[in-house]
Amino acid sequence: MLRTAAGVAVLGCTLAACSPDYDWRTVTNNADGYTIDLPAKPMSDERDVDIGGRPMKMKMQSAHAEGAVFAVGTVILPDDDPQLRQSVLDYLRTGLARNLGAAPDARATQVPLAAGGDVPGVEMSVSGDAGEKREHKTIEVRLVARGRHVYQATIIADKALPQEQVDQFFQSFKLY
Repeated sequence: MLRTAAGVAVLGCTLAACSPDYDWRTVTNNADGYTIDLPAKPMSDERDVDIGGRPMKMKMQSAHAEGAVFAVGTVILPDDDPQLRQSVLDYLRTGLARNLGAAPDARATQVPLAAGGDVPGVEMSVSGDAGEKREHKTIEVRLVARGRHVYQATIIADKALPQEQVDQFFQSFKLY
């Protein structure tokens, strides 16, 4: 599943070369319970994944700008089990780092709720070589779980992006 998600994101990086500007727009995803600003018109994808021997659905919305992929992946859990939520968070965190050959160094963060307040999450920045061509990538990600959803807000780029663009993306990410 993680390789599939990373593959979609890496493919998106290749396609991103056609998108020269940031054209921020707020995307509200009522079905999955979040809102976020994306730098271009979003594309959607959905697939079944297997995490720890359990089938789950993963949905993705992504947009491409300035050689980067901005994406929100949502894993739909079969039930509201705190242990399962944590297992999926751990799986995503370690898998992203493993794909780049980096240590899964995560820091605590707070992810805001649209109605006010926030929920605990983790954020990490990793760099390394990815894909069949072993191209250098930088990944910045926030992982958070709420109810029957585990969210992965991710930026994948060939190089560091302007901080204001990174901030626009992550600061706009709010859960319902």
